[in-house]
Amino acid sequence: MKKILEKYLRNLNATSKHGDAREESYYKHLDSLIKQFADVQNIKNIDVTILPKKTEAGNPDFRIWDGRNHITGYIEAKDPSVINLDNIESSEQLERYCSTFPNVILTNFYEFRLYRNGQQIAQAMIGRPVIAIKLQTTPPVENINKFTELFKLFFSFSLLKVQTARSLATELAKRTRFLRDEVIAVELEENNSKGHKQIIGFYEAFKKYLIRTLSEEQFKSVQ
Repeated sequence: MKKILEKYLRNLNATSKHGDAREESYYKHLDSLIKQFADVQNIKNIDVTILPKKTEAGNPDFRIWDGRNHITGYIEAKDPSVINLDNIESSEQLERYCSTFPNVILTNFYEFRLYRNGQQIAQAMIGRPVIAIKLQTTPPVENINKFTELFKLFFSFSLLKVQTARSLATELAKRTRFLRDEVIAVELEENNSKGHKQIIGFYEAFKKYLIRTLSEEQFKSVQ
């Protein structure tokens, strides 16, 4: 893993030295890093979509999935010049992503923060961005184990098991917004056909039932 990260940091530095790089200029390096990590860890069926289709929650920069129907999570990247991610972490944009998508990474390409169901659960800085920006040199790689554990956690994501009707309704209510953002709204925007209108009708009925079920369970819990 050390050699992979060292090469990744060198590539970031080379792109930065061009002098005309935008945030998007670094995407290819992160894309390659994710795929190499998956290969080393023997994680199968990994596909990376850069700048995936827009959702109602916004436009995360990366979607990690199997290329078919299972979505692992999302990555929101900021330009390496954003040295401190604290302000981004508390931004409306990231809060919106974390409330909609249950498995999210925030990064400036040097530091990575993993959020599970809106809570930060791991953090790793593999190189000091200030060294790359101020000194125009490749920073030494660090925190390899933390980086490895963070991405292992990211790839290990699966939906929670539920034990009660209330927890089921709560989790499904969360997924209802995810369903709307990921599937229905995008498809309706692109295909305003009768068939797609039937889909949105199903979604509205589904959402109404979940809200009623959750309310009933909450009422029972206080009796």
